[in-house]
Amino acid sequence: MTVIRYVQTEDKDFWYTLDRHLPEEEFAGKVRDKRGYVLLEDGRPAGILRYNLFWDNTPFCTLLFVDWKFQKKGYGRMLMEHWEKDMKAQGYGMLLTSTQVDEQAQHFYRKAGYKDCGGFVVDIPRYEQPMELFLVKGI
Repeated sequence: MTVIRYVQTEDKDFWYTLDRHLPEEEFAGKVRDKRGYVLLEDGRPAGILRYNLFWDNTPFCTLLFVDWKFQKKGYGRMLMEHWEKDMKAQGYGMLLTSTQVDEQAQHFYRKAGYKDCGGFVVDIPRYEQPMELFLVKGI
């Protein structure tokens, strides 16, 4: 059975097996503010999604990751749909996400109804990365 719920403090060890970019104080904030989800399959954690508010008013998915053992089974789609429904229930009408242009996630997001809406390039020494592609969806 698949369950998606808000992230809890006891999820921390699992969370950091998939998300090495989130500072610990931000994890506590995700728990407190209910800005993250954990997907459980038969009681086993399998995936995570975290978000924040872009411009302080628009939900922005900052990370979606399904454990390698659980990929290609529709769990990423389930997490996105759960987040979208939760955001709509909270009164939001637009969502954002992003991915680097050299990653396959852009195809996943487009298939889920997101449209390209811009991007930026970071070329600062030590922080260089491929272009970050932003995608938007009305809900």
